Amino acid sequence: FLFKEQHSIFGTTMAECPAHTGAKKEVKSAPPTECPASHGVVTTAEDELNPANMMPPSKNEPLPGQPFPLAKERETSSIPKGGTQDERWVYPSEQMFFNAMARKGWKWEDWDMKRDDMQHIIKIHNSNNEEAWHEVLKWEALHTKECTNPKLLSFKGRSKDFSPRARIRHWMGYELPFDRHDWVVDRCGRRVRYVIDYYGCDPQPDNSVPIYLDVRPALDSFSALWDRAKVAWWRWTSR
Repeated sequence: FLFKEQHSIFGTTMAECPAHTGAKKEVKSAPPTECPASHGVVTTAEDELNPANMMPPSKNEPLPGQPFPLAKERETSSIPKGGTQDERWVYPSEQMFFNAMARKGWKWEDWDMKRDDMQHIIKIHNSNNEEAWHEVLKWEALHTKECTNPKLLSFKGRSKDFSPRARIRHWMGYELPFDRHDWVVDRCGRRVRYVIDYYGCDPQPDNSVPIYLDVRPALDSFSALWDRAKVAWWRWTSR
């Protein structure tokens, strides 16, 4: 399976995706593509969750019976890490991602997965996060007088907690997002929460699958409400 470049909806609407259909389509389930954050994962005392990413300590060793070796090298992102001077967030390795999926209950025995597939999943994961941060920075550009160096303080996967916006769109006939993240951004001392919904669309002729990111500040404050109202007005008047 291949995923195409993400599409921003900061300045556009999602008129073409998720598809507006009168009936829901049946799709074959696939290996998990959402970030393997702890969506209902049961942990022990020695596996306490890291409050920055709501995951147990990352393990970078092969699992018993693992069908193929996986890379343990980790890629450094472009995303500044909140609470540090100049550190950046580091993405999980192939092995860490594989272990996290298994911890969530995914069984590789049920899929004809190859090592190349895991490499591609990591590429998708990292690319999605880079694009999401790029979209966050567009919103943060509305506050450059207040802060010129926003940083990602923490994040949490909430794939089963659909946002009000996603639910409303679903009532209108659109598909639900396949994943959701809540990111907390440090805006030079002020914490700002962002909601990110991830939508996967119909495969293209080249077998790629576009991913659409709906990134916006959560309605936790009047400032966030004002930002979203301004952007909505810009969208409307730019048509």
